[in-house]
Amino acid sequence: MLHRRHILQGAAAAAASLTLPHAAVAQERKFAPQPGGWRTFELTTRAEPNLSQGATRVWLPIPSVDNNEWQRSLESSFTTNGTAVRTTDGKDGAAILLVDFDASIKQPYVELTNRVQTRNRAVDWAKKTPVRLDAGDAEYWTRPTSLIPTDGIVRETARKAIGDARTDEDKVRRLYDWVVANAYREPQVRGCGEGDIKTMLETGNLGGKCADINALFVGLSRSVGIPARDVYGLRLAPSAFGYKELGSNSASLKGAQHCRAEVFLQSKGWVAMDPADVAKVMRQETPTWIKTVQDPVVAPVYKALYGGWEGNWVAYNMAHDVDLPGSRMGKLGFLMYPTAEDKQGRFDSYAPDDFKYVISAKEIKA
Repeated sequence: MLHRRHILQGAAAAAASLTLPHAAVAQERKFAPQPGGWRTFELTTRAEPNLSQGATRVWLPIPSVDNNEWQRSLESSFTTNGTAVRTTDGKDGAAILLVDFDASIKQPYVELTNRVQTRNRAVDWAKKTPVRLDAGDAEYWTRPTSLIPTDGIVRETARKAIGDARTDEDKVRRLYDWVVANAYREPQVRGCGEGDIKTMLETGNLGGKCADINALFVGLSRSVGIPARDVYGLRLAPSAFGYKELGSNSASLKGAQHCRAEVFLQSKGWVAMDPADVAKVMRQETPTWIKTVQDPVVAPVYKALYGGWEGNWVAYNMAHDVDLPGSRMGKLGFLMYPTAEDKQGRFDSYAPDDFKYVISAKEIKA
């Protein structure tokens, strides 16, 4: 049976449980990503789909986030014995390589190579510079999606969590603390989860992975008028701070998909958040499930991932309700994995060995 939490704990109680005592801080492990130099990675995705059911169509996500603050999506190239075209989802600008394989092709393959530059993020909370978000953008990044509604139990939960908070920073602080205190990492969930936050809240089962926990944070934020978004991507390399759960093996990125989150604050602009990785460290970094952020293993992660993240990760896109061009199987909640379809239906993207795709990365030193 999955462990359950009481989802309607008071925000004040949750915040109190997350206070870091001086004794714990003195024994903390180090995790403090700071903006600095750029890292360059070459990311390769190779798919060799099984054509036993006939013609097959494959969609590979291409990094499409390019903001010159924490990611530069550079050139991409591909080789294939299928018919390939670069395209997008047509709505959120998610870049996609679409490949068609005729049933007659022997040993079908596609290999996509992307070059990206990434770097750490960390907001300066002491610096306040008013930033305005266009009204249209503000409306867009507070909209509901199929998996992230912003009314009903989502809004009710958010209002209880924020209590008497008035500023957007105070509200986000309480929502982050509420998610960390109530949601938890459930290793048995397949892939990164589905992100169906209404079902999570209605059932009281807040166990999940990054696409669940960070979607919960995004949905709660949007429901009280704070622009927020999931950022879907992939871990590229080990953590520079020694946390095994916050990095990946560059040579084999099977299961390295990870989504993060951003919120827009009026005095900061878009700010990095990742309560899901706090939950991951609590559950999986040590053999014992850590139940409090006061623990010296968790404390620096809890602190740093409120406003920052480490640059050993690449963002693919920020798209929800993804309409894959040419798909016959309906929309995806998000596009973070290679996806394929044949006449029998959609392949299982969470089973790379069965789907027959591999992802790897190598860092390119200047």
